[in-house]
Amino acid sequence: MRRERRQRSPLSPGLAALLLAMAGCSGYDPGKLDIDRSIQAKSQSSRVDFIVLHYTSADNETSLRILSEGNVSSHYLITDHPRPRVYQLVDESRRAWHAGASSWYGRSGVNSSSIGVEVVNPGKADETWSAYSSRQIATLATLLRDLISRHQIKPQNIVGHSDIAPQRKIDPGPLFPWKKLADEGIGRWYDEAAAQRYERDFQANGLPDAAWVQQELGRVGYEVPRSGLLDPATRNVIAAFQMRYRPELFDGMPDARTLAILKALP
Repeated sequence: MRRERRQRSPLSPGLAALLLAMAGCSGYDPGKLDIDRSIQAKSQSSRVDFIVLHYTSADNETSLRILSEGNVSSHYLITDHPRPRVYQLVDESRRAWHAGASSWYGRSGVNSSSIGVEVVNPGKADETWSAYSSRQIATLATLLRDLISRHQIKPQNIVGHSDIAPQRKIDPGPLFPWKKLADEGIGRWYDEAAAQRYERDFQANGLPDAAWVQQELGRVGYEVPRSGLLDPATRNVIAAFQMRYRPELFDGMPDARTLAILKALP
């Protein structure tokens, strides 16, 4: 005798929804987040606007210890070994403590929006500056190209510590090869032909006043007094500018050569 199969009656829409909701709640844990990262907003950019370059004033071992264990840090450290080693000490998404009190183009607290790169170099000792090795600079250039590409860093925002803190810092010093990096497309440089023309004009017609110098230094990013006077703070900024763009003489005096370079800087 054949048994007939009993047909199941379909669930009502309301009951089906209730069961589905109950099934979803069965694995819910209020102590855990279920974050969906499958959709990313188009309107976003890197938090990094600046790259700040430093020297360590110490040897490899001391530099690494200070930057990893002390109350100062940087995102990257480049050693002065024959084959330079690059350490990443702070994730790029996090703030490193390398810039201190600082300002560039009116933005203070540069730590919050920058990547700090320390290069092992003794700095200044007994009025003598230490040169960087060619391998260090080649390694640095490779790192900078990567950072510039990933964070879309503008040329004028690749700076030295002395640029963003000219009243208290002198690194990376007058022997840092800014011109060499600029020739490789890294960082900002001035129009050399225009600077020669401006220098001849200043020599023939006299130099602009302190107010003009202060205005132009501010135009190219530096925090500078607007006193209209060649005060000590203004001279410190001029010296920082000279150390980068005219390193053969950085006495803080606004001579024709310095002001011509300043005027020719984009």
